[in-house]
Amino acid sequence: MKIYSTSLDKDNLSLLICAKVDFEQFEQFAEPLAQALDCQIRERQWGADRHQWLLDFEGSQLWLHYEFYGDICWLSTERADEFDVLVYLQTLLKPLILDPSQP
Repeated sequence: MKIYSTSLDKDNLSLLICAKVDFEQFEQFAEPLAQALDCQIRERQWGADRHQWLLDFEGSQLWLHYEFYGDICWLSTERADEFDVLVYLQTLLKPLILDPSQP
């Protein structure tokens, strides 16, 4: 799992994740990510250009999204009162962030 940066988007209740993701092997990125965040995988959905997984973190439902064409990955919640969960999860990702010049 190669993560280069993260940023929070409070307006969209999202945690953006800049990472190296292979669309065809998304599970090789998403499963270790869910494990690093101590999240349970509840549901997996995918289509022609998008993956969307439902995760559970201590009772909070989060969506892990990845869109192929934009090469965009993010976690989101639908509840404003759960934005603090994304803030906390970002702290868990910080030690995993790599230097973008690394292969």
